[in-house]
Amino acid sequence: MAPEPQDPLDALLDRRGSAPPPENIDRTVWRRIALLESAEPPRAGALIETWFARWPFATLFLVSCALVGLFLAEVRVNQRERERSEQLARSYLVLINPLLQAPAGPPKP
Repeated sequence: MAPEPQDPLDALLDRRGSAPPPENIDRTVWRRIALLESAEPPRAGALIETWFARWPFATLFLVSCALVGLFLAEVRVNQRERERSEQLARSYLVLINPLLQAPAGPPKP
């Protein structure tokens, strides 16, 4: 049988040696665990700050806001143009037939 290749970490661990752990390691570990468990969950603001700290997300957000703004402006311009076209069409019809200008409703006696 061929010998198993030696793991490169084995050499590093052998070089490090075996130092005895500190005497108060148990208390230190449990204190750190208690601190982590008692820590407050991250705020929503911190999460938002984390997202906006990444430039690709911030750039995407700005570009999408600009595109939404342009889309809403285009919708508004189209609505005004449609209203203006309707007003021109009514004016033209009244110009051709002045009787259309009379208010709708029952005739007055």
